[in-house]
Amino acid sequence: MTAIPAYLHEYRELYETNPRQANLDWFRQAGYGLFLHYGLYSIMGEESREDEKIMEWVQYNRIIPVSEYAKLKDRFTAASFDAEAIAVFAKSCGMRYINLTTRHHDSFCLFATEQTDFNSVNSPAGRDLVHELAEACEKHGLGLFLYYSHGRDWKHPHAPNNDEWGGAARPAYDPPEPAYRYGEEHNLELYLDFMKAQVKELLAQYPSAAGIWLDGLGVLQSGDAAAFKCEELYAAIREASPHALVSYKQGLLGTEDFFAPEHKLPQKSDEAGEEYQKGQNRLGQIAAHKDKIVEVCTTMIKSPVSWGYKAKAVHLTADEVWAKWNDARSNKHHLLLNIGVRGDGSLDPTDVAVLQQVGKRIREEGE
Repeated sequence: MTAIPAYLHEYRELYETNPRQANLDWFRQAGYGLFLHYGLYSIMGEESREDEKIMEWVQYNRIIPVSEYAKLKDRFTAASFDAEAIAVFAKSCGMRYINLTTRHHDSFCLFATEQTDFNSVNSPAGRDLVHELAEACEKHGLGLFLYYSHGRDWKHPHAPNNDEWGGAARPAYDPPEPAYRYGEEHNLELYLDFMKAQVKELLAQYPSAAGIWLDGLGVLQSGDAAAFKCEELYAAIREASPHALVSYKQGLLGTEDFFAPEHKLPQKSDEAGEEYQKGQNRLGQIAAHKDKIVEVCTTMIKSPVSWGYKAKAVHLTADEVWAKWNDARSNKHHLLLNIGVRGDGSLDPTDVAVLQQVGKRIREEGE
């Protein structure tokens, strides 16, 4: 068994016999986390249009050709990405864990991988940012979750195409994107092999990681979700890292360790959304597994809503964050609060100031 992660030291005795349960017991008490969206789209956030939404979807929304978007890699320096400072900041805000986008829908990776050269190590940055943050979290006793775009990929030639899948599988390229494979040439199995290999890399390279946080549920639920073989993927994760937790947004199989809906805890009165096109209630697996942890994820950039950095936007105020934190406590769910990291890798100073103010209030009166 690998060395016990620093954030689980208080659960050492249980960890020795049941590492996954030790991690679940820790996570149930964790409560408050920092979400970080960082990637090539962060560079474009510096020059975004004022009315532009969700900057991490800029390739999709602007229908930027794969080859053109890939040129952003040559501008990716991460010169101001400071994992140590990020960990210290999160801890000072009262947060107990961090979640980083290791690979978003554009398929650019922030870690060393043998599966593709489309990564931060192979960019001007020349760095494995996930490794740096994993070390900083271990040093400061923070859990680190690894966000990974699973159902949606806008670069890999064999990822789901729009002719067979919905859920914004690909940008609406017209004429068709030449980098993709179509018809009989398309082989989803090759994409599944690519993803499984990368998830194994993440767990092998960062053994202290608290878990894998999957995204892209809307694509799977638009078609034959069984084709993605998620049972096999979950089993591979748990075999590679016995303590690692698994999440897939509102839940796909029901065997996830926790659920992570966006922005609010779903209510029975909510209308069915895009991710539940087949008439399923947005409560999804959450209603069927009331004993499991629910982590509501939301973002500091509220108007226009964006998870990736956007230079011109309206952000949550300290009072609004405080209200969300209190709502999470009163409803006994977690709050995972996102900052859109700037193109150079630095945290948005507007959000830093607000979250530090809230952290001070938590220390003084919240706990």
